[in-house]
Amino acid sequence: MAALLKKRIVKWFLLPILILGGGLFFYLYSQNGNGSENNLEPHVIVEPGTIIEKALAVGTIEPRHEIEIKSIFPGVIDQIFVEEGDYVKKGDPLIEVRPDPTPIERAEARRNLERVVIELDNLEREMERARNLKERNLISARDFEDLKKNYDDALVRKQLTQERLELLESGRIQIGDTQIESVIRSPIDGYILDKMVDVGDPIVPLTSYQAGTPLMAIAEMSNLLFKGTVDEIDVGKISEGMPVEIKIGALPGAVIKGEVSRISLKARTQDNATVFPVEIMITDLGDNILRAGYSANADIIINRRDEVLAIPERLVHFKEDRAIVEVPGNEPGKRVEHEVKLGLSDAITVEVLEGLAEGDTVLEPKPRTLTVR
Repeated sequence: MAALLKKRIVKWFLLPILILGGGLFFYLYSQNGNGSENNLEPHVIVEPGTIIEKALAVGTIEPRHEIEIKSIFPGVIDQIFVEEGDYVKKGDPLIEVRPDPTPIERAEARRNLERVVIELDNLEREMERARNLKERNLISARDFEDLKKNYDDALVRKQLTQERLELLESGRIQIGDTQIESVIRSPIDGYILDKMVDVGDPIVPLTSYQAGTPLMAIAEMSNLLFKGTVDEIDVGKISEGMPVEIKIGALPGAVIKGEVSRISLKARTQDNATVFPVEIMITDLGDNILRAGYSANADIIINRRDEVLAIPERLVHFKEDRAIVEVPGNEPGKRVEHEVKLGLSDAITVEVLEGLAEGDTVLEPKPRTLTVR
């Protein structure tokens, strides 16, 4: 009996303490949790912030000028003097092409030389007879000059045919002080970006009626660009000279500075969307090293506001073209609609021009409930 009485005394003694503790807990939660002093509803405090309106461009890092090396000589790749990534100066040898004429081409070149030699021999005999006739005044000076001109033309054709055959067979000839060879040399200072051929590969020469086989790509890497596209919705907002922040996928955390240098006047279709090509000049690399072909995103800064009052755009709804937010009322749990005037928006945060002050409380919208019938 005494034990039962003792348990009842302990029970009635602890009950008020538990009730008081629970009340204190909910009071502190209401002060520091999701609500204000008057309610427990989620809210946001109006604070100064930075709002940036951007247009997104998607593209890659590319050299301003990339040159594709081709050969004007037909044949086979005989030797390659450089590899991808090598730095070369203007005039350095890149590739040597070995002539690889067909048997018909070789035979035709030799027959052309034989034909010119025969023609020259005949003209030499005619010139000898003409000299004898001229000494006896049996041929006019004009006829003699015509014959001499034909003889000189044949000498030039013989030399040209010999040089063509030599170039066809060896790939090198010397004409006066000029060395003609089938070695392709670098047209600029730069880096070898790509090598498209190997030793032994046959190549097609560059002519006025055919594009020729690409051999190498070379570029000067100190002058890089961002080349990409902007959606048609944003292209009307941007202009040349706007600042840009470029983010490289392969360089997490790196931000490259630039500015818009060209906006295409003509759109193109890409992945069923209408886009406009843009070029962005890189103005500040910082400590970063870029490589051609890096994929990148560029944020084109259309407008920027620093230290302005801002709230999340999700808190705003519209009634009859009026921007409305909800603020706490004078009574606990009561909401009051409040009209505000908005400014710049980045689609997440919006600037508040009028209607709110720093430190004001704006309530989160009530969650919508779905009624199932």
